[in-house]
Amino acid sequence: MCCIFASLVFVGPRFAILVWWIIDQVRWAAAFDNFFVAFVGWLFVPWTTITYVLVYPNGITGFDWVILGLGIAADFFSWTSGGWSGRRYRAHYG
Repeated sequence: MCCIFASLVFVGPRFAILVWWIIDQVRWAAAFDNFFVAFVGWLFVPWTTITYVLVYPNGITGFDWVILGLGIAADFFSWTSGGWSGRRYRAHYG
């Protein structure tokens, strides 16, 4: 069950980005100047990419920084939570 959840955490936002890009290419073109930046965001920081495109149209001001910070935190926790939960299993080996 844990592997299914981990797969959804890594694949889910990337799939959402792909679907949203297919549906609303104008918004993505406005948020990113070139394809490379959007692709790097899709590859490494998908939650931040989603929140950036969500808050970008009116400019990033006020509460938009909090929403963007939540995306950054989600990416950080998705990259680091495996080591934290794996710590419990490694304690029994040695």
